[in-house]
Amino acid sequence: MSLCLAVTIGFRDTEMIGNAYGLAVILVMFATTCLMFLVITTVWNRSVLWAALFAAGFGSMELLYLSACLAKVPHGGWLPLLLSLATLLVMSAWHYGTAKKQEYELQNKVCLDHFIGLSSGMGLLRVPGVGFVYSDSVAGVPPMFAHFVTNFPAFHRVLVFVSLQTLTVPKVPPEERFLVGRIGRPEHRMFRCVVRYGYKEGRWDHFNFEDQLLVKVLEFLQLQQADGDGERCSTGSGEMSVIPAAPSQAVVDALASMSSGEIEYYAGGGAKKVRFEELPAAWRREETMSEVRELLEEREAGVSYMIGHTCVFAHESSSAVKKFAVNVVYGFLRRNSRRPAVVLGIPHTSLIEVGMVYRV
Repeated sequence: MSLCLAVTIGFRDTEMIGNAYGLAVILVMFATTCLMFLVITTVWNRSVLWAALFAAGFGSMELLYLSACLAKVPHGGWLPLLLSLATLLVMSAWHYGTAKKQEYELQNKVCLDHFIGLSSGMGLLRVPGVGFVYSDSVAGVPPMFAHFVTNFPAFHRVLVFVSLQTLTVPKVPPEERFLVGRIGRPEHRMFRCVVRYGYKEGRWDHFNFEDQLLVKVLEFLQLQQADGDGERCSTGSGEMSVIPAAPSQAVVDALASMSSGEIEYYAGGGAKKVRFEELPAAWRREETMSEVRELLEEREAGVSYMIGHTCVFAHESSSAVKKFAVNVVYGFLRRNSRRPAVVLGIPHTSLIEVGMVYRV
């Protein structure tokens, strides 16, 4: 509303407002035609010939209108061009800053073998509970967690590195949503879980998301036992398994047989809540039974969430343009955007934010 009032007061002429509006409309129509060319070829999988005929038919008429509107640029048509340029610069600064942040995390991630050896040599304290470490890294240890361990040598007995990915598909089938793998040897009790979403999907239920992750870890242990693949998964090679949407009967029996506590999981399209007693005989291997029992016990001890609270700054030797884009524009956008803890629905009482400065 404020922008509309500013345009009306600034132009004070309906003809100039009409010129600006006409150029904006025809630009949107021409951009839509160009995007439809991509939709026809990539989404609908039609031939390029049909897409070219569509673009030529509609695009030729729109170009005629556009050529007429370009003559009105000095008479008010410059406004949509100016607003488009400002929006493009802001989006480019956000994309550039995010890309530099991810590049820094990729270059400074800690190798798993080095981290495991470092944790063994430092005598880290393993505290009771389950820790979920959220990051964009799908390999290695994120730099913020290595920074945390270096300054505070302690973390939970069960550790799950969680990465949320948005793919270039509208929706991800439920049976392909979760990828789970082991980090290091079984006694380390460290796992990695990649949760994949389509760009048209919303996030899962925040209130029992950690329970769903633990169910997927249990399913991974069951698959590992059923395949007799414990030696391969314990090498720390980073291999991951696709976890089915509905838990297997062995996992359901395990969830329904422990003495204290309860956990909620999805089965058959609905949510079920069960209590625990002792593990059933389906978990035949003693080491697997011990690992499952410990995982469920640590879940009852408490759950904590760890995310990075990073500040991105351009390097001192960077150019003035880069410093302005990263320090001023990108920094302003990050400070005024929704915090990751709010987006993920993480309760503040269980949240650990690790502050770290990135020099990109």
